[in-house]
Amino acid sequence: MVEEQIIKLFCEDKNYYNKYYKYININYVKVNYINHYKLFISIDSYYNKYNDRNNITKQELEIEYNSNYYLQEQERKELQELINRIDEQELTNIEALKDLLIEHKKRALAGDVARIALDVEDGNADMDTLMSKISELDIEEPDSEDTSFVNMDLEELFEAHHQNPGLRWRLDWLNKSLGSLRKGNFGFVFARPETGKTTFLASEITHMIKQTDGDILWFNNEEDGKAVAFRIYQAYFGHTLQQLRETKASNNSIYREEVGNRIKLLDTVDSSNYKRIEEIIKASNPALIIFDQIDKIKGFKADRNDLELKQIYQWAREIAKAYAPVIAISQASGEAEGKLWLTMDMVDSSKTAKQGEADWILGIGKEQDNTSRMRYFNITKNKLTGDEDTLPDMRHGQGQILIKPEIARYEDIR
Repeated sequence: MVEEQIIKLFCEDKNYYNKYYKYININYVKVNYINHYKLFISIDSYYNKYNDRNNITKQELEIEYNSNYYLQEQERKELQELINRIDEQELTNIEALKDLLIEHKKRALAGDVARIALDVEDGNADMDTLMSKISELDIEEPDSEDTSFVNMDLEELFEAHHQNPGLRWRLDWLNKSLGSLRKGNFGFVFARPETGKTTFLASEITHMIKQTDGDILWFNNEEDGKAVAFRIYQAYFGHTLQQLRETKASNNSIYREEVGNRIKLLDTVDSSNYKRIEEIIKASNPALIIFDQIDKIKGFKADRNDLELKQIYQWAREIAKAYAPVIAISQASGEAEGKLWLTMDMVDSSKTAKQGEADWILGIGKEQDNTSRMRYFNITKNKLTGDEDTLPDMRHGQGQILIKPEIARYEDIR
């Protein structure tokens, strides 16, 4: 039966689960095939529990099922027979299964559009929500996927990474710990409010823009865009607001000549919906992409907040692989208040969903005293390959860094 084929497909390849699980008519399966329904639920709980797994073995599925449901002896026997039957099946026509899953997806989205349209008519939803959902109906699925094998020549691997660094940081401490950013790299910075996250971005991207002819796209979902623009100018020139005011004509001319419009700061409407973001990225020449704050990006839907956040972070990872490295900004939970060295479990609204998708994670802590200029950097995750000057002992290092908010820069402590 087709439900068993879909279960086997989801178990063998997590990518299909990620794409289509939420579009399965799970209530229909529950009413008509209760054991199959429980297997679907077990697959979902397994992948959410073990974020780094890309498939599920027969034994793992059985263990997950047993951990979710108490079984009588006869039920256990039926379960074993069902799992064995699914495991023995061959996926003879994956393309036909994909077509079926795409049809499930279209029908689910059409139902969502109809419900949201009624909410708009009743005044319980806005047109932006409706249009966002309608845009999802434009489903483009390739007939077949291109096979792209990684070049395994060792000399070329070193040439591509170590001899040809990516975007280097202004902070030498980050060059020594993380190394440069390259296409495919996705990471995020988390900290409590008013720690200096926007200043961190301004300080680093105004150094990186000098290393590329491409664009830096900054999708701003946090503070007022004009305030951020001032911060970018301060960081680029290393000037206070008063100095900028006194030299605005000359600085404006220099900035236009050296940067032009290659730092593209996008605010609110253009930064809040992932479909709109994708349109902008496709129309640009990105060398670096910034999401500040990434958790506020709209257009994803899941039953739980952590699963919705997981979708956002998975999407950001795919953006990095397709276009350019991505730096995201996230909040730290209340547990991080007043802490110097933030740990991975202090990322807001997530146990593992966000962290599992990132190549690198930087926590920024500060003292309770808001007058302190010291910030405490902790690399809580690092899967980057680094550069020739990257130090192995600093891959998960901790360091004290000086913040100069008056010129929107961070500086190494020598």
